This record gives sequence, C-alpha cells and structure tokens, in this order.
Amino acid sequence: MTPYADSLKMLSISHLAAMKQAGEKISCLTAYDASFSALIDQAGIEVILVGDSLGMVIQGHNSTLPVSITDMIYHTRCVAAARRRAFVLADMPFASYATPQQALDNAAPLMQAGGAQMVKLEGAKIEVISFLVEQGIPVCGHLGLLPQSVNCIGGYKVQGREPLQAEKLLKDALAIEQAGAGLLILECIPAALAAQISQALTIPVIGIGAGADCDGQVLVLYDMLNISVGNRPRFSKNFLSSADSIEQAVLNYRQAVKSVEFPAAEHSY
Repeated sequence: MTPYADSLKMLSISHLAAMKQAGEKISCLTAYDASFSALIDQAGIEVILVGDSLGMVIQGHNSTLPVSITDMIYHTRCVAAARRRAFVLADMPFASYATPQQALDNAAPLMQAGGAQMVKLEGAKIEVISFLVEQGIPVCGHLGLLPQSVNCIGGYKVQGREPLQAEKLLKDALAIEQAGAGLLILECIPAALAAQISQALTIPVIGIGAGADCDGQVLVLYDMLNISVGNRPRFSKNFLSSADSIEQAVLNYRQAVKSVEFPAAEHSY
C-alpha cells in the first residue's frame, strides 16, 4: 500500500474547512472495526464515518433503526483506536437526539468513550445542533434522504426534486450552518441542487448520491467493495472490480474523488 498521502498529523474540522477553501475534494468512507479503519487511514482517506449503516451491513437488519447508542460507542471506539490521521465522525442513532438534553446525554459518551471527533444527526434539528455546539460537541448535519426517517417518507427515495422541497433543503442547510454545524452531508438529492447548496455554505458539504460538485464524497465501504447484503445503490460504484486488492480499491476510490472522476453521471440524479 502507498504510504499516508499527507503528514501523520491527526486531521481536524479546521483541516477539512481549509480543504474546501483550497478546492481540494474530501474523501470519506465508512468503517466499523479496527482493521478496516487502519486500512482506510493508511490509504489517505480524510474522514472515516462510523455510520449507523452498520445495522444493515454488520448486524443484518433491513434498516438502521435497530442500532443503539451502545452499538455506536463500541464500533466508534474500535475505529478511533486504529486510525492515526483520519477525522472520525460518528452517527447518532435513531431516537437518540429527540431533545437537546437527550442529544447531549448520548453524544457525550460517543466522544468520551467512543473517541469520535464529531457526531452526525439527521434532519434540520436546529435547536439540538445549537445546544450541542454550545456544549463543545462538533456537529455534522445530514439532509436529503434520511435513512432514520425511511418509514415516514415511504422508502429510499431521491429528495428535493420538487421546487418547494428543493427550496426547503437549501433553507435547512443554511440554518444548520447558522446553528454552528461544521459539516453537512447531502444524500440522494439532484446534483444541481447539491451544487447550489455547496456553493451557498462556507462549511464543507459531503455528498452521497448528490453529484460531483459537493466538497467531498462518502460511500459505505461494503458497497464500494460490492460485498453488502442486498443490492448496491445506484450512487455507489464497485471499486474492487478493477483492483487486485481491497487496499488498491480504496486508493482508487480516493484518487477518483480527488480527480472528480467519481461520481460520474450514472451515479447522480
């Protein structure tokens, strides 16, 4: 494997913000254990997301809803212990941040015991985001397709195609930034809308199924290695098919993100 792409200094949200300002794309992959964490880290991936997607790819559920905060702390701790450079972002699981105080009660151990550098929560939870930031907890927002709300929206569908819906997503994104979030993930929204949001915000915007004009890209590791249970999402790509090892597949993914070769039109909406 190629050595670390940059210095071994542990990355912070300030580094990611500087990358946006410099026009350098941010690469992100999910990981749930120490071995994959170390491999991804050594390939130079800037952000490791410990996603509640572990409920599907690790635990075998048909959604992310059964994942608990205990699960998230455990898997985040495994990931954080093995990486030396990458920024560690961890999901707040379903029903763990209904109120500001509940969010704090769950986010604090995710950082203290789990080792996360930032927590991610779905939706425009402005009061919750603001409260967490006031308590010194960095927050990443998540708009577009919200897997934890899949039962409310009737399935895994592209969001923001209608003008009113698109306008609301832009407004929510601006409000999330104003509340103090340091990062935003956009999932399954039209590429043109994602580009508009990325340009409107000063914080980095990372896309998944949101086109090539976001400040960075994230994929579920098991999807890009084509080893997930079930079908691989349209917005993902099998990077292992053209590589001779998992390590090379991850390196190829990073390079494809950096050179804006991924995502291509067929991975976008």
